[in-house]
Amino acid sequence: MPTCWLDLKIPPPIVGVLVAIAMWAVAKVGPQFSLELQVRYALIGTLIVVGVSFDLLGLVAFRALRTTINPLKPDHASALVTSGVYRVTRNPMYVGVMLLLFAWGIYLSSLLSLAGLPIFVMYITRFQIQPEERALENIFGEEFSNYKKRVRRWL
Repeated sequence: MPTCWLDLKIPPPIVGVLVAIAMWAVAKVGPQFSLELQVRYALIGTLIVVGVSFDLLGLVAFRALRTTINPLKPDHASALVTSGVYRVTRNPMYVGVMLLLFAWGIYLSSLLSLAGLPIFVMYITRFQIQPEERALENIFGEEFSNYKKRVRRWL
């Protein structure tokens, strides 16, 4: 796949914030949904705890192997992280952001806001994950190819 000028240009946390702002901006435009208050807050709390856990576990795994955490410079990776949460998903930090956006969408109680989730996933997959995968394939070759066969990109 040819590279694009957007590849690895916007840090994923910034993409998450921009999507969250867009979700808020459209929250009152479309249909709303309601959940019983206890269910709503339990779901939001669970999504936040799980999302932050994915983010932190991913960060800790990178730090343990002393490899770069800079998502804009995957070609600087010095180790392929495949342990811990990386046995469940190849992109736990992006999964974490997605879960936080899901919690935000539930908080906003807007069906249209929930469209931010697939938009985030599609953007991150195309402009962040795919370029990262090309870089890791160049650095780690068959080791990364085998890892891709064992572990899903998202969940």
